[in-house]
Amino acid sequence: MKNERKRTFLLITIPILALFICFNTIPLIRGVVYSFTNFKGFGSYDWVGFRNYIDLFSDVRVGKSYLFTFKLAIVTTVVVNVISLMLALALNSKIRAKSFFRGAYFLPNVLGALVVGYIFNYFFTYILPALADMAGINSLSTSILSSQNTAWIGIMVVCAWQAIAMNTIIYISGLQTVPEDVYEAGGLDGATGWKKFRYLTFPLIIPFFSINMVLCVKNFLMVFDQIMALTKGGPAQSTESISYLIYNNGMSGGQFGFQSANAVIFFIVIVVISVAQMKFSSRKEEQL
Repeated sequence: MKNERKRTFLLITIPILALFICFNTIPLIRGVVYSFTNFKGFGSYDWVGFRNYIDLFSDVRVGKSYLFTFKLAIVTTVVVNVISLMLALALNSKIRAKSFFRGAYFLPNVLGALVVGYIFNYFFTYILPALADMAGINSLSTSILSSQNTAWIGIMVVCAWQAIAMNTIIYISGLQTVPEDVYEAGGLDGATGWKKFRYLTFPLIIPFFSINMVLCVKNFLMVFDQIMALTKGGPAQSTESISYLIYNNGMSGGQFGFQSANAVIFFIVIVVISVAQMKFSSRKEEQL
């Protein structure tokens, strides 16, 4: 009986492992191989060694895309986690119809990122300028997506609007693990308001905060759909994320080998940042 169960689990695992290797591992390995070539996406190619990796560090466009992506990821991560935590605290309190509000706030996460991006594109291009004209706000009379200084804000708003939903749910899950006894004991010591949150609530939901931070940074560093729908990297390549640059120049720009090297470096950067975040968070948890 025990052997039959093991055989059943093995039979379930093997097809999934085969699919993972076929659609994840093999393309990853091929991408690494192409990063050492001058492959254009079609036809023959030659081996160029580490030339693509060396050229990456002198390419101004690649450098700008990394700066923009990190700026967007850091700012959006802070905005999302602050708003999500505030919403979670409100939705976890004793308010009426909180189940309805939880469902309503989670709705953006269900919608496709491209669909949401195109809707916001219409809003930023037509509706917001029209409302600004009616209100006499000259700074918003033109689309924020048309300016190099403000286009990234539109992308940040769309990314945050969708990400807040999942982060809020994770924070609510964390808040529900905090025992009521802790608050009762803290109340006897005079812990109320901000002190209650700082010294009681937040230390106990640090693991959930760590999860949200890692997921946010990873997801926002890989931002693609929102840029595709809103700006397509413009104006003047000012909102070109790393993922969009890899896709755009790799698939249609004849730089498949070069952008494969970019993708390998980007993959290593994300792994290093994620591991560093997890180690830093685990140290904070041990200290608390």
